[in-house]
Amino acid sequence: MKIAIGSDHRGVDFKKYVTGLLTGMGFSFQDFGSYTSEPVDYPDIAQAVCEAVARAEFDYGILICGTGIGMSMAANKVKGIRGALCSDVFSAQRARTHNNANILCLGSERGESGIKEILDVFFKTPFEGGRHQRRLDKMAKMEENRC
Repeated sequence: MKIAIGSDHRGVDFKKYVTGLLTGMGFSFQDFGSYTSEPVDYPDIAQAVCEAVARAEFDYGILICGTGIGMSMAANKVKGIRGALCSDVFSAQRARTHNNANILCLGSERGESGIKEILDVFFKTPFEGGRHQRRLDKMAKMEENRC
């Protein structure tokens, strides 16, 4: 499994923790930045990660900022992306089974507790399809009709 990962300046240290977990889980990843605590604009990082996932160069993406909110908002502006801010295992599981999320958004300020479990559930839980696919199809139509 190949994962694209990126963070803003507030998520750099947390991203190092997450990439360590990914390595331990046997996943390969590419870091799209940021690499220092020098301020950056999170939409730039989100766009780079999400476009790579949308082009199917990566299976999934992870985006990290202070709260995860800004990254999730920016991620969902990219066609074909379904970014989900997950702060617990339940939301990670539902993001995959019901929404087929392909971008996991995390807030660095929430801390490290439970992150390994969130990653494990997000990357190993399959999409259920069925009635949920109908809803994803409707969202895809919304993307086509954007003003």
